[in-house]
Amino acid sequence: MNLKPKILDRNSSVFRVLHKQPDAAASLAKQIVRLLPTGNRPIVIVCIGTDRSTGDALGPIAGSKFRQLTPKSSFYLYGNLDEPVHALNLEDTLSNIQSKFDNPFIIGIDASLGRTKNIGVLNLKEGPVKPGAAMNKQLPEVGDIHITGIVNVSGFMEFFVLQNTRLNLVMTMAETIGSSLALAEKLYVRQNRFPKINLRVHHTKNQN
Repeated sequence: MNLKPKILDRNSSVFRVLHKQPDAAASLAKQIVRLLPTGNRPIVIVCIGTDRSTGDALGPIAGSKFRQLTPKSSFYLYGNLDEPVHALNLEDTLSNIQSKFDNPFIIGIDASLGRTKNIGVLNLKEGPVKPGAAMNKQLPEVGDIHITGIVNVSGFMEFFVLQNTRLNLVMTMAETIGSSLALAEKLYVRQNRFPKINLRVHHTKNQN
């Protein structure tokens, strides 16, 4: 599929790019930075999902990739393969973020399902992501902005569809997301001259 990146501006609510395009990470990073706030609001990344389901592992793998690329960062990370953020601890995690940070700006990351022709597409959108929506789960919305990756087809037995998603697809999509976040962090720090901190993955409860 030849999907050219769509520029996100005031007249467009969604930026879309195919994960395997050579410039996908750079294009996504530039659009992320355009949406980040000025000033001293802490930037918090929340990568949602579990490694117990191949399709749903997109968020945790992206979090691990970001941590690998940015051992020192001005962004705060919740959710990776070591300590995933999922349905059992999402509410507690969000409460912890709100109590720990003053007016945080949250970037939500999650897997999604969609049309066959859109598998592999990454979407950046203003507003929160709705985790578990494909499986009718009632979970808290996450993010001032969010990135979703379409990992498989929606419409029928979503739980089994996620379980049977190709690992290679999820890995490459997550690598693109993690790389875009790392590049966005560098661009944002350069623009705002924020000091970097030692990146710590914040502890979550009920990891199983």
